[in-house]
Amino acid sequence: MSRSRNRRKPVTNEPTVFDMARDEMFQHIIRCEVIGADPEHQTEWFNDTMVHMSERWHELTPKQISDLRILGERFAKPARSSAPAAVESAMASTDEVESETETAVESEAESLDTVSA
Repeated sequence: MSRSRNRRKPVTNEPTVFDMARDEMFQHIIRCEVIGADPEHQTEWFNDTMVHMSERWHELTPKQISDLRILGERFAKPARSSAPAAVESAMASTDEVESETETAVESEAESLDTVSA
């Protein structure tokens, strides 16, 4: 009995040119602090950077360059989160609890004053 060996070629996960260009652009976005910049500065930065990227990565098609810009603009936008809304509602409920506690303490103090009088 002979063993049958698996003779598939090993799969290599080498990054594509687009993947390398995307990673480089993300690094530039972080290094140049584009994420916190004004929208008009971001637009200007992306215009200049896309010209540079198309010259540097001449293998990319115009469609890939536009896809790269879309990814970069999404990456540069601040993350949306429901945390501010959750924090505000938590703060409101905390304020309500505090005001109820203060009212209860005041009424208890008044009742103690009338009992001891």
